[in-house]
Amino acid sequence: MTETLIAVAHGTRSPVGRRQIQELAAAVQRRRPGLDVRLCYVDVQEPKVADIVPTAGHAVVVPLLLSCGYHVRVDIAEAVTGRNFPVTGPLGPDPVLLESMRRNLPDADAVVLAAAGSSDPLWRADVDNVAAELGAAAVGYTSGSGPRVADVVAGLRADGAKKVAVAAYLLAEGLFYRTLHASGADSVTPPLCHDPAIADLVLRRFDAARLTMAAGAL
Repeated sequence: MTETLIAVAHGTRSPVGRRQIQELAAAVQRRRPGLDVRLCYVDVQEPKVADIVPTAGHAVVVPLLLSCGYHVRVDIAEAVTGRNFPVTGPLGPDPVLLESMRRNLPDADAVVLAAAGSSDPLWRADVDNVAAELGAAAVGYTSGSGPRVADVVAGLRADGAKKVAVAAYLLAEGLFYRTLHASGADSVTPPLCHDPAIADLVLRRFDAARLTMAAGAL
């Protein structure tokens, strides 16, 4: 029986961001010939995860998301209700993401961790933990409540930082990522999906779920 990996991304209106997520799914497929990788979304784009789940046979759902927020706990959970499909943890937080940002950070007096905003307390806690692990001076958000990235950068410069770097805790390009280049920072790390290690992380999530499922069947 062909195994299926249902990769669930957020979705974006950015053509570049759409292509990047498609390339991430294609990279996963190349690493595992014979695996049926199906890409779907929770917002903005089609097909939605609820459209793909009924058409899949033996599948594991892997959220291409950076935290176990609303989309994982509600949108994806509702889509798989009544199906014996394991849902893995999201891609973040994970040491692979931290190492990716670290590799791309230049020398700087201060680092701002930039993340999409959310009112979900689990998301905000995850972002705070990632910032602490990264050694970031502060967290800035691209949307929602909380300090905006540009304001955080300006505050750090007012405190004496001459060179400020932004670590983008964003998987792909889109409206949120583009705002970072107008934040006044000296540098911005690339979207995380550019790192080949992210495709490997997706497969590790998939394999861990398969092992757990197999162990439960014994």
